[in-house]
Amino acid sequence: MIGGRRAGRGALFIVAMLFAISGALRLGSGVGAALARADDPPETADAALEQGQCETPSALAEALTQRESRVAVQEAALQDRLAALALADAAITDRMAKLKAMEDELKATLALADGAAEADIERLTAVYQAMKPKDAAALFEAMAPEFAAGFLGRMSAESAAAILSGMSSEAAYSVSVIVAGRNSGAPTE
Repeated sequence: MIGGRRAGRGALFIVAMLFAISGALRLGSGVGAALARADDPPETADAALEQGQCETPSALAEALTQRESRVAVQEAALQDRLAALALADAAITDRMAKLKAMEDELKATLALADGAAEADIERLTAVYQAMKPKDAAALFEAMAPEFAAGFLGRMSAESAAAILSGMSSEAAYSVSVIVAGRNSGAPTE
């Protein structure tokens, strides 16, 4: 039995030696790569940044200065744009005020013209009403029926009746139809 034990120890020793040699070889291959890297020059700041290392204070200050100048340029451009918008807004406000004044002036002119036209029609209606019915009837018969109906509609019922009675039956009928149908298209509700 003694010989069997020794043979087992020898095999165990050989396996342990193989493990030790394998570990030494692995350590030796890593040492060569580390020595090769030690001969290289130190990394630049950009490479250091790529690996997550911090910048040097001077590089950081320079980067901040560049960023500050870019922000200042952008801020100046924004201020110029705001000034241009303020000028455009002032010009638009001025134009709107001028347009409003012109619109008010035009409304006043139109109201004056409408008032003058209405006054002229009222005065002419009063003249026709004051005429002798026979003379007014001859004049109304010569007018277009729509025109005559407008004046007769403004007159008192007595004056309009006196003028219509002096007109020919055909002319009186056409004027009466126009006066009667003038408001037929008006809404009832």
